[in-house]
Amino acid sequence: MKHHLILCLTLIALTAAAQNKNAPVNYDESQVPAFQVPDLLTCSDGTRIETRRQWQRKRRPELLRLFSEQEYGITPKHTGIKVKYETLASGPALGGLATQKQVRFVFTSPDGQKHEALLLLYLPRNVAGRVPVIIAYNFHGNQTTTLQHDVIFSPSKELMKDAGSGKWVCGEQASRWCYEMALQRGYAVATMCYHDICPDSPTLLSHSVLPIGTHREASDYGTIGIWAWGYSRIADYLQKHERQIDKHRMAVMGHSRLGKTALWAGVQDKRFRVVISNNSGCGGAALSKRVFGENVARITAAFPHWFCPAFNTYSENEAALPFDQHQLLALIAPRHFYVASAQDDQWADPKGEYLSALYASPVYQLYGMQGLPDGPQPPVQQPLHYDAAYHIRTGSHDVTAYDWQCYLDYLDKMLR
Repeated sequence: MKHHLILCLTLIALTAAAQNKNAPVNYDESQVPAFQVPDLLTCSDGTRIETRRQWQRKRRPELLRLFSEQEYGITPKHTGIKVKYETLASGPALGGLATQKQVRFVFTSPDGQKHEALLLLYLPRNVAGRVPVIIAYNFHGNQTTTLQHDVIFSPSKELMKDAGSGKWVCGEQASRWCYEMALQRGYAVATMCYHDICPDSPTLLSHSVLPIGTHREASDYGTIGIWAWGYSRIADYLQKHERQIDKHRMAVMGHSRLGKTALWAGVQDKRFRVVISNNSGCGGAALSKRVFGENVARITAAFPHWFCPAFNTYSENEAALPFDQHQLLALIAPRHFYVASAQDDQWADPKGEYLSALYASPVYQLYGMQGLPDGPQPPVQQPLHYDAAYHIRTGSHDVTAYDWQCYLDYLDKMLR
């Protein structure tokens, strides 16, 4: 009976989501509904959290369960999938600034099915000792992140309907990848195409590293859960197989939908010391209850495969959410998060991203740390770097050299 009820509710939610592809979008602050964010330090049974021990033992697991069951889905801890690695190429790159490595990941499922993904890794040369690393997915293949023409095209390219477009050309997104800046400051950078882990299309889910059905129950994981799982598999490789990497100084970064992914990966995997969200918006850093810019109705209608089906329940019903994204950010404590917005990216609700980061501060205070100080959203190009960090820059939905500079400044402080 319970199974039947869950299935019925899921079908109702999916039907509602399909009807909301053209749900209205609000860009007017005066039209933001009156709302109250759920209290970080009050448990569902009314218990007030006053110590970090209580937070760790009672409230944090409770919130983690909420986000797993009602937004991102429950990702299995034990998949039975084995991973092997093959170095395809290694040598000097970027004018001798780096050692470039290209590594094939071969995932083998319990039933013998194999799946391949490619990692591109730049390691700084002439740096003594182990170095920190920034791990970040790319959108259209490793070859798009650099002008180095010896980078192998990501295997997922041929699956995609836009495989013949200029989006997959070598160097097409190189402006988003400040490799030289990071390497000069002593950081390694590792990237992989997110389509290699699971193609971002509801018609290609059978090519996912983790199995995902077309008919999912309420709390079944979506592609954000799979991509987050993939981030942790990259961390596995770097931790165990790259002697130059400092496993205690790993940062995970993502832009847009991959910013949502970086946050979910960072919440679940405590190896990520710093978690960076770049313009992640709805379902990422932005408060859902503001219903500003992209909202739950629009995102679940356009991308039904990203979240678990239960999240559709809150389509045009954000007031009923028993959680909000400031609580997701708080789950990263006592590690560090960095939320970044862009002034012209109103779709991602820059103010909602800032407020979410601000409202996570009480948990940092439990740990004797400094979250964002009370106050209005800071002016553009004036970053706030505490144990949690935030900036808003000029420009639109993108990753810029200014973003990289701010992130590296912050990493210098937190991973020194």
